[in-house]
This record gives sequence, C-alpha cells and structure tokens, in this order.
Amino acid sequence: MTFTGPMPNRRFASLVLAAALGVLAAAVAVEAQSATKVRRIGYLSTGFPASGFHEQFLQGLRDLGWVEGRNLAIDFRFAEGQFDRLPQLAAELVERKVDLIVAQPTPAAMAARNGTRSIPIVMINAGDPVAIGLVASLARPGGNVTGTTFDVEMATFAKSLELLKAAVPRAEHVAVLSNPGNPGQKLAIERLKVAARSLKLRLLLLEGSAPDEFSRLLAMASKERVDALLVVADSLFIVHRAELAELALKQRLPTMFGVRENVAAGGLMSYGPSLAYGSRRAAAFVDKILKGAKPADLPVEQPTKFELIVNMKTVGELGLVIPPSMLQRADELIR
Repeated sequence: MTFTGPMPNRRFASLVLAAALGVLAAAVAVEAQSATKVRRIGYLSTGFPASGFHEQFLQGLRDLGWVEGRNLAIDFRFAEGQFDRLPQLAAELVERKVDLIVAQPTPAAMAARNGTRSIPIVMINAGDPVAIGLVASLARPGGNVTGTTFDVEMATFAKSLELLKAAVPRAEHVAVLSNPGNPGQKLAIERLKVAARSLKLRLLLLEGSAPDEFSRLLAMASKERVDALLVVADSLFIVHRAELAELALKQRLPTMFGVRENVAAGGLMSYGPSLAYGSRRAAAFVDKILKGAKPADLPVEQPTKFELIVNMKTVGELGLVIPPSMLQRADELIR
C-alpha cells in the first residue's frame, strides 16, 4: 500500500506521543508504588500484648505518618514474662528479614543485639546501654543499636530514697529489690549504696529473677524488720506489678518504684522517667532509620523529665501521713 502526502509524519508523531505517554505513566506508577511501599519491622517485648505498653509507640508512629496496614507491617513478639524465650523470638524476627527491630526494654534489646549486628535496632527504655555494651557511647552509638534509655543519674537514686524517707520518717532500714538477670542493675545498686550512705540509711539487698521468689523475698524483708522497700525499675517487676504490690501491702511495706505503672497497680509511690514518653520518642528513631539514617549516627536519648506519682489509696491502707509539700509537688495522685 502506498501513502502520499504528510500521512506518515502524522502517524509517526502519534506513535512517539503514545510511547512518551506510556513511559510517563510507568514512571508515575513506579513513583506511586515507591511512595506506598510497605516497610516491615519487628517488635520484641518482654511483656504481654494486653499490657498495652506498645500502644504509645504505635501512636508515635501514626503521628509521623506510619500506619500499620497502609505503609507499615509489624511482626510482634511478646515473651510474656518468660525472658528465656527472648533469643528465639529475636531469631524469628531476623529470619523474617525485617527492616528494623524495636526492642523493649533492656533484656529484649540485649537479645536483639545478640541476634543480629546488621539489622537496625531501636531500643526502648533500655538501662545504661553503654555499660552493658549495647552502644559505644550515647552521642555516637557506633553500631546497629540506638533509641531511648531509661538510665538515670546518681541524683535520681538519691531523690528516690529522700522521698521515701520523707513519706516514712521513721525509716532507717530499707530493703532494695533488684533483678540479677538484668545487667544494667549492678550499676543501679552501686548508686543506691552511695545515696543511702549520704542519708544514713541501711540497705538490705534482695535479688529476685522470677515472680515465684517475690513472696519469700518480701517475707525475708519483713523478718529483717525493714521500714520500707525500694524496687529498682525492671521489666520483671513491671510485668508482675500487681502481684508485687499485693505482697508488699500484705507485709505492710511502704514501697518506692521507678515507674508509674507499679504505683497504678497498688504501689505507694514512684519517682523516675515516663515509660510512655520513651516509647513515643522511639518512634522518631524508627522514622529516621526507615528514611535512610544509620543507627550509628543517631544519638541515644536520655530521659529529661522525672515524675513523682503517689497512690493515695495505698497511703490510706498503710496509715501513712504524707507531707502536704510532697503531695503538692506530685505530678499525679492516684485515688
């Protein structure tokens, strides 16, 4: 077939235009696919799903535009208080080839770090990450771990004992409950010893690594005629907070904890950072890493705000008279 005139030029132009539009459409489709790419992260916790500690973290992600089911998939792993399960749960997340692992708190962060040196890890409320080898320094983590720390300075331990002494003026002998399975607690005990000497308090050191030991340990504290109990913040004592608070009340022991959650469960009072705040802040680390930042270059965040929480119902049950000045300065009175 023979064509005459400008017809071939028009057909050629139409073919070129169609090809160009096809390339543009493909580019737009690729860009849209990239924009809605689903990233997969793992969440490793020592606690229970029902505890809800992960909800603050999820809200932090949503505030930054990361929505589960839209552009984010999360593989949850909860040890449910059985810390010996953490290595296997961490290994499962590594096998899933997740883009990042979120680990809360210290034991979970340690298990994740032992499981991988390549997948980025964002720790939540880990205790003294430098001392236990999770990071090289707070300013320059240097490896695949960063996030938020629950590590508190010497002044915080002194303040905790000072507040406990103010609530229980007769206190001269204080029991201290810690978890020997938590590598970050050794430094906490040393700091408490220094603080106790300055306040002329004698300490009875108790170690518990399982909830079935609580009853025996608190009975021992009562037998030794301690005046109060200070519980070093640890995921074991938070997971089993209701049982611990009930046993302390049974022994008529005024208690000082490090986090609000123990007081809400029936403990007397707490002084320390907010776990919820540390969880929300961890979402910012996830956001930065998923957008290309390296954990080694993101400084670890320390707590800057410390809260005093008092359970007024427990005050009444123990027959204590808390100084009005302490109640006025409290951040929350639970009734």
